[in-house]
Amino acid sequence: MHNPFKPLELIKAEVFMSMPARFRKKSRTDWSDPNRQGAEVECFLEGPSFDREGNLWFTDIPFGRIFRITPKGAWELVTQYDGWPNGLKFHKDGRIFICCYKKGLLLLDPKSGRIDSVLGSMYSEGFKGLNDLHFAANGDLYFTDQGQTGIADPTGRVFRLRANGALDRLATNVPSPNGITLSTTDKHCYVAATRSQQIWRLPIMADGSVSKTGVAIQLSGGAAGPDGIEMDAENGLLVCHLGVGVWRFDSNMLPTHLVYSENPHHHHLANIAFGGPDRRTLYITESLSGDILVAKLPVAGKLIYGLS
Repeated sequence: MHNPFKPLELIKAEVFMSMPARFRKKSRTDWSDPNRQGAEVECFLEGPSFDREGNLWFTDIPFGRIFRITPKGAWELVTQYDGWPNGLKFHKDGRIFICCYKKGLLLLDPKSGRIDSVLGSMYSEGFKGLNDLHFAANGDLYFTDQGQTGIADPTGRVFRLRANGALDRLATNVPSPNGITLSTTDKHCYVAATRSQQIWRLPIMADGSVSKTGVAIQLSGGAAGPDGIEMDAENGLLVCHLGVGVWRFDSNMLPTHLVYSENPHHHHLANIAFGGPDRRTLYITESLSGDILVAKLPVAGKLIYGLS
């Protein structure tokens, strides 16, 4: 009988760049008090995403900042606003969509730095706190509404904002929905359920509805559960597991690789983006230290809608 369990391959991540001192000012914020239990923070980096010009964009949640690193390695503060930006993704027309915990779904003009609201509420009901997002090939936008949900309050939600403006609720009972992505065919939506240590798989029917949602991966250990996730070109799933590293699971959702850091302070490898000329370089935000890590992966990331 074929044994599907192969020895796990380890991949060491290295520091690509670290946030310059001029952007660091350790302090408490309204976000960090409840989410970091009152500890002072210098940053909490999230939402890495590349534009067509090769700039790496990412967010800094507690201070409402949007950064980019140019191909030449310069750190630029694009904008700062009264919000808590988390996930960030590019539309095919170059606009930037942001999941803001405080203000909902936002739109950032990359040239002017202007921020506008796309969706601040759902049928006049406020969101719990948006987390991450992903575009389908047809322009539909999938996003998670995490808030403070968890095992004792499994009411986190998964939404789809269709390209025609219609809003669909795909799940309403997720214990802390976080990272979200789609398979290479857009026929399955994967969601990181952080507080139950799971990756959920939502099959998408021909009419757009969801049927037979199940658990694709059950994790254990670490400082918390899964955070950012992304698909590769072979329908493998990359999963940021807080306190552990970044797992790669194959298309059968079995582990093949683990990306790790030897730095004992790198406990929050929170989110990822594929980059490089062959899309085999994984860029990882280490949220609390302000470090961006890189690792070479054996499989390229899946082609991104609008940027492929």
